[in-house]
Formats: sequence, structure tokens, C-alpha cells
Amino acid sequence: MRSARHRRAAAVTSVLTAALLACLPVGSAAARDGSGHRDEPSLGRILVNPPTASLVLPFDSITDSSAERRLSDVAQNRLTTRCMARYGVTYARQDPPVVSGPEDRHRYLFGLADPVFAATHGYDRTAGEPRPPRPEQPELDEDAFTALYGHRPGDTPPFHDPLSEEEAQEQDSGVQVNGRTVPVDGCLGEGYRTLYVPTRASLDPTFPFQLAAEAHARAKEDSRLQRVYRLWSRCMERAGYPGIENPYLVQEKLNLWDDPGGPEAIAAAVKDVACKRKVNLVGFGAAVETAYQEQVSTEVADPLAAYRTQRAARLALAATLP
Repeated sequence: MRSARHRRAAAVTSVLTAALLACLPVGSAAARDGSGHRDEPSLGRILVNPPTASLVLPFDSITDSSAERRLSDVAQNRLTTRCMARYGVTYARQDPPVVSGPEDRHRYLFGLADPVFAATHGYDRTAGEPRPPRPEQPELDEDAFTALYGHRPGDTPPFHDPLSEEEAQEQDSGVQVNGRTVPVDGCLGEGYRTLYVPTRASLDPTFPFQLAAEAHARAKEDSRLQRVYRLWSRCMERAGYPGIENPYLVQEKLNLWDDPGGPEAIAAAVKDVACKRKVNLVGFGAAVETAYQEQVSTEVADPLAAYRTQRAARLALAATLP
């Protein structure tokens, strides 16, 4: 049985997907015409084998950087701590580590693309990047647990439709700590909602990812990029790896999931990246991706503008919560 958190996540995704589809105009490039084809947008400048770290796509401007994600995480911790204090509970969650080093948002947008990484680690994305330790969770007595999560230890977490903080304040959780009613979904819920979905009009914070996913799905079907995929596939076939239609299928077709950093994976990865560079797959892919992100942006201009305003307000609030 799925947890309440998973049910909430599924509900948010389904609601957002429906909202996104409603925004896309009937008969636009978002829908296929009778021949099964899409209107394909014109392409801008096509760079030659650009490093993925240098790519800047339209939706980057509405997608948090690593530093902005940390800023929001820290702010959410502070909001949760303040909420807990209202119930006489001292609570301080460890903040995530400070982000350092260059950022590569689109490192795997077109599959593996770094020749040095390919020759060293193959397809093992975890190699060379040790994960920081998970922040330690403070020990919680019964009152602290109840205030934090909005239900008593051992009780089944209540399921609520996705709520904004404005809506949550109008509901009674039916749970009290030290004589005060705790928020719906506890202080964790309040901290999250205050930052990410403060009002009924708030768009879900996954909105930019849904838009990017829509643009990416369109880009992968673009006839010009499909031609580049075919050239890459022929190159891979000549290198001894036949039957791989596009670069997202390499590990599956070659059964490399169990040992993505082993000798076989490294050998395939080296050829994969070499073939990408031979056909300029990243350069073409970035141009096509940009065109479809711009297309989607036009189709959802009003909600996109609203999300930009909402995101700016979130980051401004986060900056006041050191």
C-alpha cells in the first residue's frame, strides 16, 4: 500500500498534468495533425559539441540552481522550527551542506556526453561524486513527533488533497499538542506550504519540471533530431553496438545496469560519447530543446508569468530566514 506521502505526490502530479494539458491550445503544435506530424519550430544557433555545463536553456530561468535549492531547504527548516516553538517544542534540523563547485544542470539531458567521465566511470553516475551524509533527524518524543507530522506516533497519517497554506489554515487537523491544534500535516507541512504553495492561486512547485518534460518529449520526436539519432545509431553499429535506436537506450540494450562502471560499460561509453561528438548530437539536441522550450513557453505564457512571480516571492522570503 502506498504511503500518504506517495498518494499526495501522485495527486499533485495528476492535478498539475491536467492543468498543463488544459493550458495547451487545441490544434497547436502541442497536438498532432491528421498526418501524425507536429509543427516543428525553427532552430536557432547550433553549437558544435558544446560542454553540457555551458548549456543555457529557456526553462533554466525558472528552475532553482543548487544554491537556490539549498536556500529554500534552509528556509523550510527555519519555518518548521518556528512552528514547533509554538507548541513548546525545541526543534532544529541540520541544514544541508553548502554547495560548492561548478553546476552542470544538463549533464545527462542527452545521455552521457563527457568523454573523460566515460573513459573513467562509464555510465556510473554516482562515481566521483560522494553523496553528502543525510542530515541527522533530531530525536522526537511523542509531542514533538505529533507537532512535526500532524498525527500521533503509530496512527495512520491522514490523507489530504493537495493544499495551499491559505486552505490549510481553514481546516482543523483535530490533533492537539499542549492545548493547541497543530497544522494539517504538522509543522513540516506548514513549513513547506508557507514557502512553496502559500495561496490558493499558487502553482505547484514542480511546474517548471513538467514544462521541461513536455518540451523534451516533443524534442525527442522532432524529425531533425531523429535524423541525428539515426546517424549516431549507425556510428554505434559500426563500432560494434548494433540495434540501439537512440542514446537513452544504451544501458538497457547492452544490459549494463548491474555494472555501469565496469570494463564493458566503459568501452561502450567511450564509443557512445565519440559517436555523439561525431554527429554533434549535443549541439543539435540543445538547439532543438531550446526551440521546444520556447514553444511551450508561448503556449502557457500566463501561468508561466505567474510562476515566475511566485518563485521570486519564495526566494525573497527564503532570503529573510537565515
